[in-house]
Amino acid sequence: MRKIVIYPAEILRQKTKDVENIDKRLLEEMNDLKKILKNGENAAGLAAPQIGVNKRFFGSKELSNGEPSIFINPKVEKSYGGKVYPKIVGENKKEEDFLEGCLSFPKYFGTVKRFLEIDVSWDEIDPAKQNLKRKYKSLSGFEAIVWQHESDHLDGIVFIDHVKKDGGKLFKEVKGKMLEQNLKTFQ
Repeated sequence: MRKIVIYPAEILRQKTKDVENIDKRLLEEMNDLKKILKNGENAAGLAAPQIGVNKRFFGSKELSNGEPSIFINPKVEKSYGGKVYPKIVGENKKEEDFLEGCLSFPKYFGTVKRFLEIDVSWDEIDPAKQNLKRKYKSLSGFEAIVWQHESDHLDGIVFIDHVKKDGGKLFKEVKGKMLEQNLKTFQ
């Protein structure tokens, strides 16, 4: 069984190759990704490079049941509005910054500008024909954020890049508390 690759592993900076053929190896890699994602603590999504696979697919958990779905050759077709720092309503009922995390950066979180509404496309395996079939959907909120985060991984981009570029904040969880970090931690 594969394991999650931790930054600064080189594969996290590589642009992935499109999936063109369905074979036993691809099915095994997708199955491994699904298992790791399903069992991952605080895991919403996971991209192939994060398990050491240079192929263009990722998984994300369904909000309704927590089951992972696989998206092959995903693409953001259209985005709406501008990029913003997403907000959430915290325990104290006040609006707070949404802190994006990544399984390849254990205990690190940051503020990342994202589109809150996007149209996407991806391929799914048609089991009857054993070929790829294109699908389309509109996403918003948390699902849109996860899609963008995982899509970035497929292009060798990590969330720290956005934090730096946009002047966001970086935090490390230490003993249950979020401590702001210097961005120079990741040069």
